Order: sequence, then C-alpha cells, then structure tokens
Amino acid sequence: MASIELGNLIYLVLLLVMVLTWFVAQNRQSLGKLAQQALAWGLIFVGVIAAIGVWDDIRQTLRPTQSVITETGQIEVPRAPDGHYYLTLLINDKPIDFLVDTGASEMVLTSADAERAGLSLNDLIYSGRAFTANGEVRTARVTLDSVELGQVLDRDVSAWVNEGEMEQSLLGMAYLRRWSRIEISDRALILTR
Repeated sequence: MASIELGNLIYLVLLLVMVLTWFVAQNRQSLGKLAQQALAWGLIFVGVIAAIGVWDDIRQTLRPTQSVITETGQIEVPRAPDGHYYLTLLINDKPIDFLVDTGASEMVLTSADAERAGLSLNDLIYSGRAFTANGEVRTARVTLDSVELGQVLDRDVSAWVNEGEMEQSLLGMAYLRRWSRIEISDRALILTR
C-alpha cells in the first residue's frame, strides 16, 4: 500500500470514528433503539451487497442469453425457464429471435420477422402448405441473403414465411443440419460448426 493510500485510509477511518462518536453522543438516551437501527441498516447494506454480487446469476436465470464461444467454434444456448432454447440470428443484418425446434423441418419466419429482415410480403408467392397445431397454413419459400450466428455466416439460405399467425419464428432442422454437431448437455444446447 502506498503512503498516500495509507494516509487516505487513516483519514477516512478517523472521519468515520468522529461521525459515529457524534451520532452516539446525540442518541445516548436511546442506545437500545440506536443499536436496533444500526443492525437494520447493516443488514440492508449486506443485502444490497449480496444482491449486487449475484445479479449476473439472477439475470441469467430470468433471461438467459446465448453465448458465443469463439475459440472452440461453438455456440452455447442456455435452456430458458420454459424449457425451450432460443437463438437470435442476424437475418440480412437484422436481429431475429428464433425458437429452436428440432421437430420443424425448415426455418420458418413469421410475417413480421420477414418484413424486419427486408422481405416484401407483397412479392411473396404463398404456394406451399404447412400443417401446424393450429391447422393448415400457407407458406412462401424465400432465399435469405445472409444468416449469421456468432462468427458463422451462411449465404443464400432457404427458408419459409408463414402467412398464418405465429408467435415466434422457428429454427428447424434445415438450418441446424448445417452444424457438424448438435448436443444437449447440462441445461444447454451446444452447436459446433
């Protein structure tokens, strides 16, 4: 510790002792109540410090985020509280949130996400049909200029736009097969290219 830091520390300790001495002298008639209040404030202080210390863990539990592990070429996707895996991909340089769905054959965009990615809904030809839990819907085949996940960039990726109501775009097996390995391990989905 440098001499200036030691001097600052001594000054702060003396200042704290002076303030505490004044405070005790002012409240000497009710020292029991003073001790209760000091204990309460001490516990509040410790609680705030503890909350700050575990904030990253709390935030990760409430809203897990995908991790890009570049040195190993992997993408780690934590399982969300609802049990699903969610990824954010850059589609034509626009961030689009996907539900990873290994039961879906294709990458399927909602109409809103397709527009956000720069696709004109008026130019789409809805010639396909998909059978969903909500019934049959019309779909339009599109080619996405770029799909980026972490450091991995794919060009001219085939996808479908769903004309019906969908809560979330789906990331199906047509895209997932581009990865050399898909693994579910310890509450995470790990994609390796």
